Amino acid sequence: MAASQGWLPSLPILQWGSQYNQESFSNDLVAALIVTVMLIPQSLAYALLAGLPPEVGLYASVAPLLVYAVLGSSRVLAVGPVAVVSLMTAAAVGEHAAAGTHAYWQVAITLAFLSGAMLLVMGFLRLGFLANFLSHPVISGFISASGLLIAASQMKTILGVKAEGHNFVELVYALVQQLPHAHALTVVVGVAATLFLFWVRSGLKPVLRKAGWGDKAAGVAAKAGPVLAIALTTVLAWSQDWGGQGMKLVGTVPQGLPPLTLPLWDLALWREMLVPALLISVVGFVESVSVGQTLAAKRRQRIEPDQELVALGASNLSAALTGGFPVTGGFARSVVNFDAGAVSPAAGVYTAVGITLASLFLTPALYYLPQATLAATIIVAVLSLVDLALFRSTWQFSKLDFSALSATFLATLVLGVESGLVIGVALSLGLFLSRASRPHIAAVGLMPGTEHFRNVARHPVRVSPRLVCLRVDASMFFANSRAIEDRINAEVASRPALEHVLLQCSAVNDIDASALESLHAIAGRLHDSGIALHFSEIKGPIMDKLNKTDFLKTLHGRVFLTSYQAVQALTPEVL
Repeated sequence: MAASQGWLPSLPILQWGSQYNQESFSNDLVAALIVTVMLIPQSLAYALLAGLPPEVGLYASVAPLLVYAVLGSSRVLAVGPVAVVSLMTAAAVGEHAAAGTHAYWQVAITLAFLSGAMLLVMGFLRLGFLANFLSHPVISGFISASGLLIAASQMKTILGVKAEGHNFVELVYALVQQLPHAHALTVVVGVAATLFLFWVRSGLKPVLRKAGWGDKAAGVAAKAGPVLAIALTTVLAWSQDWGGQGMKLVGTVPQGLPPLTLPLWDLALWREMLVPALLISVVGFVESVSVGQTLAAKRRQRIEPDQELVALGASNLSAALTGGFPVTGGFARSVVNFDAGAVSPAAGVYTAVGITLASLFLTPALYYLPQATLAATIIVAVLSLVDLALFRSTWQFSKLDFSALSATFLATLVLGVESGLVIGVALSLGLFLSRASRPHIAAVGLMPGTEHFRNVARHPVRVSPRLVCLRVDASMFFANSRAIEDRINAEVASRPALEHVLLQCSAVNDIDASALESLHAIAGRLHDSGIALHFSEIKGPIMDKLNKTDFLKTLHGRVFLTSYQAVQALTPEVL
């Protein structure tokens, strides 16, 4: 990837574009055809999920793909509307306008603009590392709960009823209340489409393989399952006059290129949407980077998180200027793009061309498309995001992580997506500080016949009552300095013959000002008790910092290169 200069973003297209050839073109074109077929129904469905007209999903799938091809560092990431971000968009925009209105669309455009601006600024400031503050259990809990929320929100369309709710409990209650009013024909079509799409995901490919199809052709046909469901139900809705029988259809979808649009220049609205825009930006970035890194690793490639911030920011700005709504790198379409053989972001350019052609020529055919079919495509797509097995494995591995996973999952279901994510972020930081404030500190001793030191609780080591050697397995900073003090005080209180305390710093990568002040206090108290504080295996950068202070000059103990040298000098009887 082309290197960036200063704060300016790089242009990855300069690298992959210079290596582009006929073979790359062929591979990207095939992948683009497959992704386009998949993306058309997804875009329509996710626009409806966001509370927007279906054509807006097509608008949001053109310019972002073109922009990402220029700025994105991933070779196969496919940018566009995704389920979780669409749900968050509906939750944020619904606070300011009624779904389906022109004002609602304008607010969604504004949300995309704010999200894009935030991502762009974060990219210029190189804040890609902030994604590390969201732990995997928290993200998994949020996405799983969002998947259930989205599926529940689409059940009203499957049933052909009106059912509203701000959270999962309210949605389920409203759906149960409306069951007696379900529209029979809509239920039959919706359930049949859902079952068909579930079967297509796992059952169609083996059937086609047995029928003599090649592996790649069978895979392409299986990916085209949603298109087949849409085509079949659309033809039936037209021929059997399902609309006249009370079934809700998509209706008129405007033809044409994505329009040129501008966000609302309303500062009061901007202030109210800053937090939702930030949350959407963070979730979109984390999802995009996770997918991008996973796929890049399979080809021994890499992506740049800071460059991804710039690319996603510019993509969202382009969506806002072409009538779209917030977008990010989608898991399903990116995996399909990868599996189909895409080798460069040019596949995204070809996909954008395909979506544009669909917007120009295919939208009249969508008039008779049952909304229940689109709801079925959403339900099947999002339920794959729900990972309930993770609860069991996380419980077995870490009770703390399980509590964060469960709390985020429940908060998202009960309180909504924004509150759930905020709680998840708080839990991520809380877990980090909780663990960091209680570092592992092991009393270690000398392994007989070696110069190695191991935990006295795990190995038959040699020690002296005059010396305690403590290995601090973490950097020393404000959150854990008190724990280090307490451990040393406990060792001193339990060892009446103690003369030396040795801190083995092989695992310490940094010492901040608070920890340094704490070490000053520890050294002073130990000296008053007739005990010397010593250090061993301090890393070079930390020594450089300590040499700039008066700590080492006032220290009554010594700094040893190795713990073995410390034992030689302080308690040779151990050898």
